[in-house]
Amino acid sequence: MPDIAAHGALVDPTLPLLAQSWQQERLVLGHEGTFAPQPAPRRSDIVAIILVHSDRPALTRTGSARITLAYGAAALVPARAALIASAADGGWPIAGDNESLALLTLAERIAASEIPVLLEGPTGTGKEVIARFVHRMSPRADGPFIAVNCAAMPEAMLEALLFGHRKGAFTGASDAGEGLFRAADGGTLLLDEIGELPLALQSKLLRSLQEREVLPLGATRPIAVDVRIIAATNRTLSAEVEAGRFREDLLYRLNVFPMALPALQSRPGDIAPLAFGMLLRHACQPGMPCWISVQALALLEAHVWPGNVRELENVIRRAILLAGKERHIGSEHIVFDRPARAVGDEPRYDAAPTLASHVDTASLSDVAFRSEAQAILSALGHNGGHRGRTARSLGISERTLRYRLASMRESGLIAPLAIAGDAA
Repeated sequence: MPDIAAHGALVDPTLPLLAQSWQQERLVLGHEGTFAPQPAPRRSDIVAIILVHSDRPALTRTGSARITLAYGAAALVPARAALIASAADGGWPIAGDNESLALLTLAERIAASEIPVLLEGPTGTGKEVIARFVHRMSPRADGPFIAVNCAAMPEAMLEALLFGHRKGAFTGASDAGEGLFRAADGGTLLLDEIGELPLALQSKLLRSLQEREVLPLGATRPIAVDVRIIAATNRTLSAEVEAGRFREDLLYRLNVFPMALPALQSRPGDIAPLAFGMLLRHACQPGMPCWISVQALALLEAHVWPGNVRELENVIRRAILLAGKERHIGSEHIVFDRPARAVGDEPRYDAAPTLASHVDTASLSDVAFRSEAQAILSALGHNGGHRGRTARSLGISERTLRYRLASMRESGLIAPLAIAGDAA
């Protein structure tokens, strides 16, 4: 039997966050490569996580459904985030924040019903992830899940794509097309960016939802379909109704159970697990980074994330590139997408100073130097300008911090006033 008790400091605080039914049934923990006997039959989506005590923390994928998490006492906090990310391997939602966990619990209850779901939230908050979760937890899980972006197709093509068409229904229709409603029969259809759907198609969609049938282009008889609809939007549909851009009756039809997804900055407990999840997806292989340092995580958690989860993935993928063959992603590898402030702009002391916008990054060494500068300035802002705390959070001495700040000023990366508010 594996001695999981040896990992109590890691597992005991983390397992309550993994207490959801879909995780309990598929998560298998082992110690030093040994697993407890599993009852038959086993699920096909089991993920096995091997826990190893080590002074060199690392998250590595050792098989299609097997992950090794090595950690020591100094890396206990990031290891908990890495365990949450590993438990979600296979496309399941990653959640460490209480608000996100409550949202998933609600989504699981909704999944058991057949009611339409409306997902509202800013772009990049993970609406499609929630939609797929609802489908996987529903009685329709064995049926198809099909997503269509209503903003990505011209109106004429979108109608044929959704409802299908008969041969010769329009120029170029040399063959009949079943349409996505019929393709999703017995499953779930996600209508992403539903607020972008043209008014003419909104009327046809409303009828399809009410009658549970579609009328293909060029056809004279409707075809019955059995589809669960999930709609997603980054707009406020009630405001779109007032502006005359969205049908009120369609809103009421879709809005049986609305779910609001908050921005990433409103659920800080998700940031570290999501970062490790993205590391696991894009790296964690031999010759690639396999860990994120405490200092790098501190920078990520201090950022405001205007681009939400999508921006976080950009930052992690960029950090993997900058880290190269190094084992860990450090604070010097974190480069944010936030627009830079030009030299001479009025400094702000309530946030991290930003880099001068006129500096070119023509080479990888320039990018690395600029990345390190951004990490230092972000840490200064996060620590209220206190150099001692900033140096400790970055794992460097105050003397090294002063030297690097001077180098950044001399290179024109920051204006002299940019850190005028930092404390000694």
